[in-house]
Amino acid sequence: MPVSLLLYNIFTRLYYLAIRIAAAWNPKARLWISGRRNLFSRIGAEYRSDDGRPVVWMHCASLGEFEQGRFLLERIRSGFPGCRIVITFFSPSGYEVMKDYPGADHIFYLPMFNKCSAARFIDIIQPSLVLWIKYDYWYHYLAELKKKNIPLLLVSAVFQKHQPFFKWYGSLHRKMLQCFTWLFVQTPESAMRLQTIGFSANVTVNGDTRFDRVIDIAENFREAPGIPAFCGDQKVIVAGSTWLEDEEELAHYVHHHPDIRFIIAPHETDESRIQEIEKLLKHTVRYSQWMADQRTTAHALIIDNIGMLSRLYYYADIAYVGGGFGDAGVHNMLEAAVYGKPVVIGPVFNQFREAIDLLEEGAAITINNALELENALDELLEKKEDYQARSEAAKHYVYSKKGATLNILNYIQENRLLIN
Repeated sequence: MPVSLLLYNIFTRLYYLAIRIAAAWNPKARLWISGRRNLFSRIGAEYRSDDGRPVVWMHCASLGEFEQGRFLLERIRSGFPGCRIVITFFSPSGYEVMKDYPGADHIFYLPMFNKCSAARFIDIIQPSLVLWIKYDYWYHYLAELKKKNIPLLLVSAVFQKHQPFFKWYGSLHRKMLQCFTWLFVQTPESAMRLQTIGFSANVTVNGDTRFDRVIDIAENFREAPGIPAFCGDQKVIVAGSTWLEDEEELAHYVHHHPDIRFIIAPHETDESRIQEIEKLLKHTVRYSQWMADQRTTAHALIIDNIGMLSRLYYYADIAYVGGGFGDAGVHNMLEAAVYGKPVVIGPVFNQFREAIDLLEEGAAITINNALELENALDELLEKKEDYQARSEAAKHYVYSKKGATLNILNYIQENRLLIN
């Protein structure tokens, strides 16, 4: 066994041990462990592999990656109606939200990442085509798919120079890339980096399937119950995917503008997070309470569920997208930009192409503190011509990037990957 693979196997075992330890106090870790308990028994009870239909397996790390691959999967479902769809998630934050998603025949946690589990899972589901969304590389799964000559497409990937693929110690990661039939990457920079390590013949610069997804949501818009009544005729600021750091920057502006309606949709909606926001902000009401009794003087609505955000931005005059004050960086700006909404973000955005592009196009504004945030919001609300220009730039940018999904579908059709 190569040293790199030995070290990888040791790492994955330590990773599993660390999660088991963390499960003692961390709810997500507990879900990660409990969701995989007796997993193969549940898969065996639910899944039958002998019905003759081609199987499309899509793997996602979490909810964001699912949204990235969702539109592609739905177009496969409509274009190849005889297929069976299997989705796996690595993270509870993806599985627990989407476990009842009606667009798939089967939804599972990804079983453990050792060689035995990988081979067993693939033998059970017998996929005809595998879609690996963006990242979350697990060697034994990828190697087993390669061994069985199962078409494996990497979708909407981004490659950064700091990743192991481009380091002297990254031989195992480079072997993982060799397992993919085709790599659809988002940017020319990603393709150039892959070329430096010998990958070019099976690489396409294809853009990001998220653009197609948000355009589809906007063009098939469904009203969010109760939101028009809350907004009334007032100006509306929607703060989406926020963390406490974002809400702290917003707090002063919320408190001093009772004439504006604020909708706060935190990135996590567990009870402790909702209570954090309620302690920080005055005159708030939870969405669940608002839907039960719409008599309130609150001017800030806290969304205490998951799944509404992409529709909430429709009602905004201005969107604030959270995450830009944390190490991981800003969250999905496209959900707001597709409606032609100017977007305000925090200072951590350099890892995200769409954030850089939207700032360059004038569709977004970055701020470093509460004072800059207040100035940005005031200017957007007061300077109508500037506001209009930013709005048009936001929508134009998103629509100019559509088409990544169609390109992948064409590849699947041209190579007859789903023809028995």
